[in-house]
Amino acid sequence: MNSKPKVLVVGQHFWPEGFRINDICDYFVENGLDVEVLCGLPNYPQGQLYPGYSLRGPFRQEHKGIKIYRAPEIPRGDNSSLRIFLNYVSFPVGSLLHLPRLLFGKYDKVFLYQLSPVMMSITGILISKIRGIESTMYVLDLWPENLFSVLHVKNKLFRRLAEKISHWHYRQPDKIVVLSEQMRAKIKGITGLPDDRITVVPQACESLYEEEIYEPELAKRLGEGFKVVFTGNISPAQSFETIVDAAEELHHEGLTDIVWVIVGDGMSRSELEQEVARRGLEGVFRFEGHHPVSDIPKYTTLADVLVGCLVKSDLLEATIPAKVMSYIASGRPLALAMDGEVRTLVEDEAQCGLVGPAADAAALAENIRTLYRMSPQERKGLGESGKAYHFANLERSIVLGRLKDFVLGAR
Repeated sequence: MNSKPKVLVVGQHFWPEGFRINDICDYFVENGLDVEVLCGLPNYPQGQLYPGYSLRGPFRQEHKGIKIYRAPEIPRGDNSSLRIFLNYVSFPVGSLLHLPRLLFGKYDKVFLYQLSPVMMSITGILISKIRGIESTMYVLDLWPENLFSVLHVKNKLFRRLAEKISHWHYRQPDKIVVLSEQMRAKIKGITGLPDDRITVVPQACESLYEEEIYEPELAKRLGEGFKVVFTGNISPAQSFETIVDAAEELHHEGLTDIVWVIVGDGMSRSELEQEVARRGLEGVFRFEGHHPVSDIPKYTTLADVLVGCLVKSDLLEATIPAKVMSYIASGRPLALAMDGEVRTLVEDEAQCGLVGPAADAAALAENIRTLYRMSPQERKGLGESGKAYHFANLERSIVLGRLKDFVLGAR
């Protein structure tokens, strides 16, 4: 007889896609939980189905002791607004095909991992309601604000409808996990849940981000120079215009040995590369494309500074992006252009870098300039301070232990 608590995890993205839910599920299994995942067909971020997958499946798999059930979905394709919309709609609809099977499953808890779209949780919500099983939603992309940061929607009726649909989803779970106190206040205002039903748990980064891996061939290929490294998704929310503006300012004032290394892919990559070429900055940008997360330490090890930006947004002000946690764990100084609680975390608590306002290229350029002019020992001190803070407050077992306890807690 299986005495392990059984958790049904519902979310559009899962292994082999590189989302943090993979590590959460690994941690659950490591700590005695029986985990079953309902997700989609892997196609993020390139928009094409991964090798070995097609619209015919496979729809059932097992990975590291986790049972995986996949729902059909329309891939993101060229990441146009239409294809993203179709992708957003197709998974929630496709996931409903699993509803008859799930109605007979023996689950102790339902865990909703909510990225975009918010509707990805619908099947998990229905199972929770019909079966009377406690559900917890981990809100990482706050809707509809996140939707509007990616798709430029001006129609007032559509915006109002998106808000109503989003808020309905947030009112269904029994408990909610958020990323920051600002997001907590926002969700509380939407749902009316009591304080003990909403908790703040930052995104834990995988332990591999703590590693230093020096690869001579990569170092030789990237060449000499002061390396400013970005890792992650290349999307409109990341405000790459801010990075390019800052790079142009520094380049024009003669700091030509500052090299911007972009590791990642996404819907804005082609546009970004074209803009870099248009401004004549190809010589100081290195586009490395998509890499598995296991490769990221090879890049952060070579970084003098790790960079990240967000667009100006009330939503994004209330979030602390996952990349910030990975950056801190890597032991390198940070230069960020973000609003909200990120500045307190990086400058005051971890003391590992400099943070300017979102979308402020001049401030980002000044912060890069300041770090560039520091001695290697000073920059090393910032990185070490961040790493020490990570192990004391953000290390995987600390953060995911809090998440597990909240999910498994009684009503």
